[in-house]
Amino acid sequence: MLEHIGVFLELARWGTLRGAAAQLGLDETTVSRRLGRLEASLGVRLMDRGREGWRLTEAGRRLVPHAEAIDSQMMAATEDLAAGAGELSGALRIVTSDGFGAYVMLPKLTEFHERHPALRIEVSTSTSHTAATDRDFDVAITLERPPSKTAEVRALTDYELRLYASAQYLESHGSPRNATDLRSGHTLIWYVDALLDVEPLRLLDQVVPNATAMVQTNNIAGHLTAARAGLGIALLPTYIGEAEPDLCPVLHDQLSVRRRYWLTVPRSTLLLARVTAFCSALERIVADHPQLLPPETPDRPRRLE
Repeated sequence: MLEHIGVFLELARWGTLRGAAAQLGLDETTVSRRLGRLEASLGVRLMDRGREGWRLTEAGRRLVPHAEAIDSQMMAATEDLAAGAGELSGALRIVTSDGFGAYVMLPKLTEFHERHPALRIEVSTSTSHTAATDRDFDVAITLERPPSKTAEVRALTDYELRLYASAQYLESHGSPRNATDLRSGHTLIWYVDALLDVEPLRLLDQVVPNATAMVQTNNIAGHLTAARAGLGIALLPTYIGEAEPDLCPVLHDQLSVRRRYWLTVPRSTLLLARVTAFCSALERIVADHPQLLPPETPDRPRRLE
């Protein structure tokens, strides 16, 4: 029965026999057969096959949270035995914003990885809404508080954004004194308007009213690269800007925008040893970072007049 539960969950997650089979290391016939045996033992149909793949029936949807609880308890028990021997293995699936993932978390994961070399760390980074559900990740670090009812959600840390430009750019264009200078004589670097769907980052017009970013890219690495190259002035997290020797602060006495990262852990993975170990490491990374702040009420962006 337990092996059939795992097959049911993977097929519900992937929606195809091929995807579930690849994840489980089985062939498609075995996946189909085990689903059939589970349905026969329960006396209900759990999934229907359609044009776009396998879909949960109403009975299947009701079974998912119970199946996840069983699967989670079994994985927790298995991992607890392995952890008792000092070893974690399997896959740790992390979803995070691109800035936090690339410039805060990944550079500080060396010790964690060396302590658990058999644990595969899978990191997906993005600064946009995604179709990911609680079943698609073990841990998520996001800019918006997710409305999940099946996960534990809490404030992880706050951070600040400030303006930065290269010395080369400021020598060529001069240092702005206020918002009027920024609007009329300088190039601003920010996200692509049409692709920015994360509300906490819709702030450029709030900070510099009526300003338009003439260099737009959809990730923070692009902002940093453009600012380094002297293309313009970028609004960057201080955990990036302060670490860059080629960048200079711009109007730091007039502008500071505070934002927050949220930590989400699905209840189905909450007890897993690999998840608890990673969350402990993440807490240390955040606490030791000089540019990250304890969570407080986020500031409203101060307008540059």
